[in-house]
Amino acid sequence: MERTPMATVEGKTIYSSDLDALIKQLPQEQANQFLSREGRRQLLEELIAQELFYLEAKEAKVDESEEFKKMVKDAEEKLLKTHMIAKFMMDVTIPDEDVEKFYNENPEQFIAPDSVRASHILLPTEQQAIDIIAEIKAGKSFEDAAKEYSVCPSKDNAGDLSYFSRGQMVPEFEEAAFALEIGEMTEVPVKTQFGYHVIKLTDRKETQTIPYDAIKDNARSFLLREKQNKAFIGKVEDLKKKYTVDVQFGI
Repeated sequence: MERTPMATVEGKTIYSSDLDALIKQLPQEQANQFLSREGRRQLLEELIAQELFYLEAKEAKVDESEEFKKMVKDAEEKLLKTHMIAKFMMDVTIPDEDVEKFYNENPEQFIAPDSVRASHILLPTEQQAIDIIAEIKAGKSFEDAAKEYSVCPSKDNAGDLSYFSRGQMVPEFEEAAFALEIGEMTEVPVKTQFGYHVIKLTDRKETQTIPYDAIKDNARSFLLREKQNKAFIGKVEDLKKKYTVDVQFGI
């Protein structure tokens, strides 16, 4: 990371890397405001202002006040709690053999349901849809018609909606799509809440087991969450035996 000096406040140098680090901590939309030369200049002024307030606070010995000491103690306590829990969780791991065993013993959890791949042309009126069906039957390609006439953003992909399983589309659309054969187009417009659709089925996948390599990371994450939760509860119970806990809140 570049460490070009940008300013000096009472002997302390502010580097370009300090600006970069601060920008990285911001949400992307906000960070974009500080990428220009003027934006970085504004951010530099903010860092200078912070240093000036820090110097004034030290001179006034604000850090020696009881109010500040309490704030530091509270912050330290919260940080230590968070750090200790995170450290405990990081020590919990899932070996590869446990992931593979879980996969092999629970095949029903790794089933990809029937799915189809379809393209569609969305139109505002039924008559437009009827006319376009006739135009496609007369020789115009479905893909060209989608690009030219569809009012759905999928028109940029020639109407392609990729793969979807049951329950992902509105019922009328889903019923019509799943009833088609590969390469077949609906003979009449399909009406939904969005308008009138001309649908073409381009592929179909039957129910199948998802390969281990494709699912192992998700399976590991699932097992890790379960193991961490169990370990956390167990650790808390152990600590309750070590330290005094007196709950007054009635349930």
